[in-house]
Amino acid sequence: QVQLVESGGGLVQAGGSLTLSCTASGSIFSIKNMGWFRQTPGKEREFLASTTTFGSTDYADSVKGRFTISRDIAQNTVFLQMNSLRPEDTGVYWCNMKGDTKVGQQFNDFDAWGLGTMVTVSS
Repeated sequence: QVQLVESGGGLVQAGGSLTLSCTASGSIFSIKNMGWFRQTPGKEREFLASTTTFGSTDYADSVKGRFTISRDIAQNTVFLQMNSLRPEDTGVYWCNMKGDTKVGQQFNDFDAWGLGTMVTVSS
């Protein structure tokens, strides 16, 4: 089993910044992809950003240039630096990681989600 724990959410004024972090624990052998998603009021959950173990990154158009994803592979942690926050960025933010677990000689894929952290941007 793999568990993800997010932190860093909170209340910030428009134009401000927040950094979210997400750390994975469990029988992790490798993490292939780390990503961030969010759900804002009245909308479906949406992709924000992702990074692979090779260092490639991908961003949604809505956050490109404002949000930056980074990772600490040794600590199984992914970060989301959010700048120039807007009221429409208010919502619940989740991290997601995909990779492999190893228990004994048994390898299995995992696709894990955190419980989410709330970000509120006031106008």
